[in-house]
Amino acid sequence: MDYHHVVEAAGVVSLGLIFYSYAIRWFEAGPATWRRWRPVVTGLAFGVLAVVMMISRIQVAPDRYVDARAVPIALVTLVEGWLAGGLAAALAVAYRLYMGGSGATAGVLGIVATAAAAAVVRAWAQRDGRISLRHTIVLSVIVWVIIAISFFSLGERGAMLFAPLWLPFLLLSVIGIGGGARLFADVVAGHAVEAARRDAAQLRAVTLLARAAAHEINNPLTAVMGGLGLVARKLPAGSEETAWIKTARDGAERIRDIVARMNRITQIEETVEEGALPPMLDIRKSSSGT
Repeated sequence: MDYHHVVEAAGVVSLGLIFYSYAIRWFEAGPATWRRWRPVVTGLAFGVLAVVMMISRIQVAPDRYVDARAVPIALVTLVEGWLAGGLAAALAVAYRLYMGGSGATAGVLGIVATAAAAAVVRAWAQRDGRISLRHTIVLSVIVWVIIAISFFSLGERGAMLFAPLWLPFLLLSVIGIGGGARLFADVVAGHAVEAARRDAAQLRAVTLLARAAAHEINNPLTAVMGGLGLVARKLPAGSEETAWIKTARDGAERIRDIVARMNRITQIEETVEEGALPPMLDIRKSSSGT
């Protein structure tokens, strides 16, 4: 086996990991409308990686080559979902058809089957709560079986080609998918911890500001409501001035309710952006006891 080719393939996967770690931060830090494009961008990026893997084959013997096209397709589907996996597989399929040859149909079916298998394993992992070692091992074995079936579908010639390559393909599947999935899971977990820490800091800042504002508003509000009550006692019932005082007291009661909610903020919920009006804190949804 040409280990220089192995190092090149590992470098390509590493670049994918670095890109993915930055992509998560970019999309999470941007507007909410950006986040729906994350699987599209990551899917296309890993589709390009799969094509690069197909071009940068690994020589395992004279006139014997293997490629790790299945690794980026399986990884992005497992971590990001069917949309990203489908886009990655589509790019790989397009390149495989462009290459042509007698094994094009088997290669295309193998790529599609890899993405489908990764999607099924992802659904299994989601039911279990997270992607664990058993999920990645099962996916690695399934991908290897798919590769084997792709070769055997070519008949005796395919079986002869696969015989000296079964171990390199198995190692590529287990190490590439198993190890890569673990690294990607660490990136996702680290981002989740960072996001939770950032959200906690944001919530603390908002609650401190809201409570301070509520305290400053509450003192003069109490004086205003008391004054309105005294004035209302001296006005004749049914007069126009009495109606104005009632409207003012109703407004003060609404302010008191808002102040109470400001003291009960437990989460950050934004209002929907409308026209030129920027999103802002939705006090009603952000406070407890509503």
